[in-house]
Amino acid sequence: MNSDLEYAKSVLKQEIAGLEAMYWSLGDSFVSAVELIYKKRDGHVIVSGMGKPGHIGKKISATLSSVGTPSFFLHPAEASHGDLGEISEKDTLLVLSLSGNTQELIPMLSYANRFGIDVIAITGNPESVLAKSANVVILMPKIDEACPYNLAPTTTTTIMLALGDALALSLLNKKSFTRDDFKNLHPGGTLGKRLLKVMDLMHTDTPIVKENAPMKDVLIEMTNKSFGCACVVDDEGKIIGIITDGDLRRKMDLDFLNKTAREIMTPDPKVVSEDMFAQEATKIMNKCSITSLLVCRDEKPCGIIHIHDCLRAGLA
Repeated sequence: MNSDLEYAKSVLKQEIAGLEAMYWSLGDSFVSAVELIYKKRDGHVIVSGMGKPGHIGKKISATLSSVGTPSFFLHPAEASHGDLGEISEKDTLLVLSLSGNTQELIPMLSYANRFGIDVIAITGNPESVLAKSANVVILMPKIDEACPYNLAPTTTTTIMLALGDALALSLLNKKSFTRDDFKNLHPGGTLGKRLLKVMDLMHTDTPIVKENAPMKDVLIEMTNKSFGCACVVDDEGKIIGIITDGDLRRKMDLDFLNKTAREIMTPDPKVVSEDMFAQEATKIMNKCSITSLLVCRDEKPCGIIHIHDCLRAGLA
């Protein structure tokens, strides 16, 4: 095996060992941290750390915010120069530091203790200033860094990152945060596209005709709505068929205009619900080689979604 590859695998192995050690040591303090943040839902989780833990803290803060727990990162050095004003009693301070004695953190911790601001510590030192200042301490196991000199933060920052994910997702679970909630916070990019629903793209001016409507009326409705189809309903307004441009061409004869919608329609058309993800509707249209789908609520048409709408939304 290539020596570089062997070395890379040894780094990963060391970091995996760190995560396993954290897995086995995780206990009641983590539960207390989740409960503390959950009870203070009107506030923010303010994440802080110096150096590499600070960089990890920024990612943890971003993840918390993206899954429904408002959060921002506060640099400890900036905090000492006026940014402590961003912290209030309704907030929770989440502080990351392996040693727990980082000098830049001390003024922030003193401020939090003085004004009754709850502190959650992620640290490897139970006797540190950070641990003694915190309401809840999530203690990291003693384990070597992946660095050959046991100096560069590697294994420990990986553990911090994983703990942040565990916190964020535990809160997501506790709050019953849904796909719709996620969609509201992620309207852009690939995630936003994946979470679009049929109701977000459908047209509500659905072309609808009764089953006994003469074909001249059907043609007028199809022309006015310009969707290339018409939904056929019974006397109760429930869908029973669809008439497409293809049906018109296939069934055109000398007696065509004297026929009713029921005689021309294709029965049992493919329909979707407004709550279906638009990506799934796109797959159905592609698989069935059709250009539109009727959207129904309680068996009654409430909209129509066209493949062009999906293409414009980037769902091809």
